[in-house]
Amino acid sequence: MQALYLDRRVRLRTDLPVPEPAPDEALVRVHLAGVCATDLALVDGYYPFCGVLGHEFVGHIAAATAAGRVGQRVVGEINVGCGQCADCLAGRPTQCGTRTALGIRARDGAFAEYLRLPLANLLPVPDQISDAAAVFTEPLAAALQVLVQRPVGPGERVLVVGAGRLGQLLARVLRLTGADLEVVARHPGQRQLLEDAGVRWVAETAVADATYDLVVEASGGPGGFAIARRAVRRRGTLALKSTYRGELALDLSALVVDEVTLIGSRCGPFAPALRLLAQGLVDPTPLICEQLPLAQGPAALAVARRPGTMKVLIDCGGGARQAAGTTGCG
Repeated sequence: MQALYLDRRVRLRTDLPVPEPAPDEALVRVHLAGVCATDLALVDGYYPFCGVLGHEFVGHIAAATAAGRVGQRVVGEINVGCGQCADCLAGRPTQCGTRTALGIRARDGAFAEYLRLPLANLLPVPDQISDAAAVFTEPLAAALQVLVQRPVGPGERVLVVGAGRLGQLLARVLRLTGADLEVVARHPGQRQLLEDAGVRWVAETAVADATYDLVVEASGGPGGFAIARRAVRRRGTLALKSTYRGELALDLSALVVDEVTLIGSRCGPFAPALRLLAQGLVDPTPLICEQLPLAQGPAALAVARRPGTMKVLIDCGGGARQAAGTTGCG
């Protein structure tokens, strides 16, 4: 099969075997896969992964021991725990010390014609959700995780730092809470997308210090982190949605004195994300700027690296419905 394979560098391979699912797993024919900042970071050496990249996908079950699920259109939770450790038994497989993660850690991913995941990880996609919207389920779930960890009420002052792919989804989710929401956005295209979604953007220089109840850092850079740290009020909450290469300068004493709650936030719940998509409360499809076939996978990654670029999709050929109205990459 065809797949986008990372082994110190990325290349398109056409000689990989179709995965063989274990008895509790399904073989999934991939329709669409989304390029994420994590994919680009892996290419840059953020984590020593070797294998097929990609973890955001929609597809259909091509083979499974549960015959009734064959043909079902699905998205998949990417973490696969051991099922036996304390975290797994407590329902926290995302924190399993020996977990695999689709396209990230010891498990081939979604930039391929086929992938394998446990049946328990695969959620049916309601008919009213297009492939172009369903492929956003994983990052939308990651955005929702902030609200799982720190519920937000109407009128609370909330700032999102970073208006890239994840920042845009965070904005659309947090807007539903009725919060007094602002998003730090640099690029004109990012700002227009926020305006179209009814979200107020703010320039970096206009962010008021120590005034926000919740600040979500989604820029992935030390400059964005510095803005976020300055913006959170005393006894406020700072949620980190980014991973960082290297080290960040952080005054822990100031966090203690100001009694700031610091939250690391990663994967989130798929079922609520699918409900938001099914109900039309969040429409992520305006974020799509380009869709390329799997054979042009390396080019898709290059496009995704351009400053200000939103979501790039890879058509893996499994029957994807066409993405409507791409915005054009910056």
